[in-house]
Amino acid sequence: MKTTTVVLFSLGCLSLTIASADQVVLKNGDRVTGSIIKKDGKNLTIKTDQFGVVTTSWDQVVSIQIDKPVNVAVPDGRTLQGTIATTNGKVEVTTKDAKLSLEPAEVATIRNDDEQKAYERLQKPGWGDLWTGSGNVGFAGTAGNARTLTFTTAINAARITNTDKLSVYFNTIKASAFVSGQNADTAQAVRGGLGYDHDLTPRLFLNTFNDYEYDKFQNLDLRFVVGAGLGFHAVKTERSRLDLLGGVDFNHSSFSTPLIRDSAEVYFGDDYNYKLSAVTSFYQAFRMFEDLSNTGTYRMNFDIGASTKISKWLTWNLALSDRYLNHPATGRKTNDFLYTTGLGVTFAK
Repeated sequence: MKTTTVVLFSLGCLSLTIASADQVVLKNGDRVTGSIIKKDGKNLTIKTDQFGVVTTSWDQVVSIQIDKPVNVAVPDGRTLQGTIATTNGKVEVTTKDAKLSLEPAEVATIRNDDEQKAYERLQKPGWGDLWTGSGNVGFAGTAGNARTLTFTTAINAARITNTDKLSVYFNTIKASAFVSGQNADTAQAVRGGLGYDHDLTPRLFLNTFNDYEYDKFQNLDLRFVVGAGLGFHAVKTERSRLDLLGGVDFNHSSFSTPLIRDSAEVYFGDDYNYKLSAVTSFYQAFRMFEDLSNTGTYRMNFDIGASTKISKWLTWNLALSDRYLNHPATGRKTNDFLYTTGLGVTFAK
């Protein structure tokens, strides 16, 4: 009798758990139980206990049952809050005041409360809102037969909305060595800039940027570049984003040799971001600049890096940056490579 009671109690708890969960039945007969996160575009996202976050095509859904009120965008532009059930092939949205029956194709979006708040925050953000980024400062040194000291910084920040993106970056390295009574700088460079992208269509966007660079050991006092062009969102998902872009720019480069170059350039390249896991992200950027004023002269920028979140605000960062100039100042090498790694802080507003 006691065993029977325990079994019945367990089955009752299991039934209550299933009943309180959202349920989705697919055309192939699979049944997915969990919590609906959102339906945007052609995909439905569900958080399950066994398999984590699962995404399936909306057109593969035969029936859906959501007992906790969610936010549903309907054809007339309204967003209703209510429960959802499928009856005779129709999606029924039940609010406090009414019941609305829709064809599956008429359901524009479904969002839980967290997703709805995030969506609304993106609609009319202030310039001080939506910033995310990270900063890294590194020190290294030796003492004994040789004394060395290296200082590096890497800062990246971006503000991304539904229609545009503003980004800022800043990298420095300063290194010196004291050997046999002689002190000398071994590396000294500063790189920084900002960019602004604005969507013209869901795929096509306007790309603008302004870069600055100083490199003592390339005899570069200042490189000032401002440019504009068009970009294309080749891949744009929650985990990955690949942008292809190209355009024209003006390059002012002042060297201490002395040499000054003012030239028009054509540029092309890509930006790629990929979320490897919930805590680790990867990025890569490449630019090729062809000099239109000095035939045969070109330069390339290549950046790659990764960031792993250790805690809510602490991260481990790795950044690699290469600058190639096929016609450098006299006596200087074509490549300058800068890398930084260490602990940093991350922020979001």
